Amino acid sequence: MQEQSRRLLSTYNDSDGARTREIQAISTGDPFDEFYKQLGDIKDFHRRYPNEPVENLERAYKKRAPGEGEITTSEVDNMFTGEEAYGRFFDLTTLHEDYLNLPSVKGAKRLTYLQYLDVFDIFTPPQCPIKRPDKMTDQYFQYVGALASYLESFMRRTRPLEDLDKLFASFDQDFEKAWTSNEMSGWQSEDQSSRPTTEGTGEGAWCPDCEREFKNDSVYKAHLSGKKHIRAAEAREAHAESTAENGETNGSTNGAANARGSSVQRLKERAVAEREFRVRKLTSAMQTERSDTRVNVERKQSLTDRERQQELAALYAQAEETTEQRREDESDEDREEKIYNPLKLPLAWDGKPIPFWLYKLHGLGVEFPCEICGNFVYMGRRAFDKHFNEARHIYGLKCLGITNTSLFREITGIMDAEKLWAKIQSDKKEKTSTENVVQMEDGEGNVMPEKVYYDLQKQGLL
Repeated sequence: MQEQSRRLLSTYNDSDGARTREIQAISTGDPFDEFYKQLGDIKDFHRRYPNEPVENLERAYKKRAPGEGEITTSEVDNMFTGEEAYGRFFDLTTLHEDYLNLPSVKGAKRLTYLQYLDVFDIFTPPQCPIKRPDKMTDQYFQYVGALASYLESFMRRTRPLEDLDKLFASFDQDFEKAWTSNEMSGWQSEDQSSRPTTEGTGEGAWCPDCEREFKNDSVYKAHLSGKKHIRAAEAREAHAESTAENGETNGSTNGAANARGSSVQRLKERAVAEREFRVRKLTSAMQTERSDTRVNVERKQSLTDRERQQELAALYAQAEETTEQRREDESDEDREEKIYNPLKLPLAWDGKPIPFWLYKLHGLGVEFPCEICGNFVYMGRRAFDKHFNEARHIYGLKCLGITNTSLFREITGIMDAEKLWAKIQSDKKEKTSTENVVQMEDGEGNVMPEKVYYDLQKQGLL
């Protein structure tokens, strides 16, 4: 569809002016002369180039018939995994495993898949245990890139008719603006991040070595003697000393090199921050799918093993039924396409043409027109005989004022029907007048009409 749309746009743009010239040629002068002129050009071209290949539209648009025993699957069936349910839910199980295998996450509390669905787009403490230096590793960069790529692919698959390129371009503009103004959460430049840390809610005590917030002072003081805090304090102190030594030894001679190193570091941070920003934007645009995924995971976790097996069996049965129905439809279409009927023979009950001998036996090639039915033509004697009792013929007789339709069999002309009806009406009147004659009887018992009786009486014959 997109390829054809691009071809149509190029045709309407008319960069070479061919469309304008053709419209102008057709609209001026005799259109038939122009038509036959173009027809002659086409014939002349094919006469000069008889072996010129042409575009096979049937190959481009006709569906390929499946082979024997081949399972036909639609393109949509291969676009989504079973967990995604045709784009209704996210499938983040692989990314969840990648997240748990990050070196900076292994020592923290292990998140379940349900918990991961709530925090996978949060990259700042306290929800995210990964610190800023740990985010510069290749493993974390690959994880965030895979997460952003999956969400972008999911949106492209579930929203094929939307202008997603424009949406993604707006994401890039928003990121550029936030990065330029140094408003990216967790990725501020060193001059701002080197100030006293004030993360957390602002209440209680904050430990800069562990980057954690404590509700009360007693818990804060108790954790100072812990091994974790001691290791974090030593690592921070060693990092500060190495930074100071590098600054003293290099001095002003390596100022340009330090500037280049900081710019390279900033570029790496920008690449990671861009992917995190895109994950947040894509997730906010698909909040419905995220909430539906969480509900679906909770529902599956509450199912027993038997219920889960029954659900899978129902899904497999539905998929097989859909595939079988699609295969039957395609086979029906193939059968309809393969019907060869050059003589235009009538079709039998199975959708195939009847044999030609049967066509000749019933005289289906003989036409029987009926003027009373609006000059409708009946093919074959059998259909012609049956139509006298059908509604079309009876309605035509009633329009002529004829009520007794049983006497008009084999009559198809309007004039013939009207003459016959007038004859029937006149005969009916004569019969009625004959039945109303008064009969008289003479003295000898002879019966005669009243008029004859009085005439004979006047003559003295009675």
